[in-house]
Amino acid sequence: MNEYDVPRGIDVLRVFCDPDGRHGNALGVVRDGRGHPDEASRQRLARQLGFSETVFVDDPERGRVDIHAPGVRLPFAGHPLVGTAWLLDLEILELAVGDVFARQDGEFTWITARPEWVPPRTLQRYASAAEVEALPGPPPGEGWLYAWAWEDEAAGRVRARAFPRRGEESGIVEDEATGAAALLLSAHLGRALNITQGRGSQILTAPAPDGAVEVGGRVLMASRG
Repeated sequence: MNEYDVPRGIDVLRVFCDPDGRHGNALGVVRDGRGHPDEASRQRLARQLGFSETVFVDDPERGRVDIHAPGVRLPFAGHPLVGTAWLLDLEILELAVGDVFARQDGEFTWITARPEWVPPRTLQRYASAAEVEALPGPPPGEGWLYAWAWEDEAAGRVRARAFPRRGEESGIVEDEATGAAALLLSAHLGRALNITQGRGSQILTAPAPDGAVEVGGRVLMASRG
């Protein structure tokens, strides 16, 4: 099943598109999560769809959502929340880890979240953007890897690629655009970033004084189920 061939009731978005509306990470949003009431059924659908994440909307008015990647339920993830905030046009999304605040700013949708909500990621700096681009696939090792390098340090421009390294059963070798890892990198560096990830997706970040980080990008509807 590809990203444009999904069951009824599921919208497919592309999150963190570039200025021309290209690229972005595909996201499945199940508008009525009641049709998949338990974790087993949600995992089956997440695996069937094959996106890096699928969101189940449990309460569209309150913004209560549940995020699943193939093989694992996630307490927090960036691109699913940016996409769902855009789709539902809400100011707050409810997660078990806490409330995620969202806002619309022209062509960008932003969420504010805390670094401690993000599952562990390894942030590995490379010497140049060309070295990141030349990676043939996931570097050896275990655990979620965010490979990054400065394109223009003074301007805060970063080149990045993301490798979940969850095993072959997940079916996700490389993540096209990863808001959670971008959030961690922005918190680690303590500055706003303009990140080009994957084939050319764009992620923007802005640290807040209280330690939270805003993550933003463009969202487009790819398919309405």
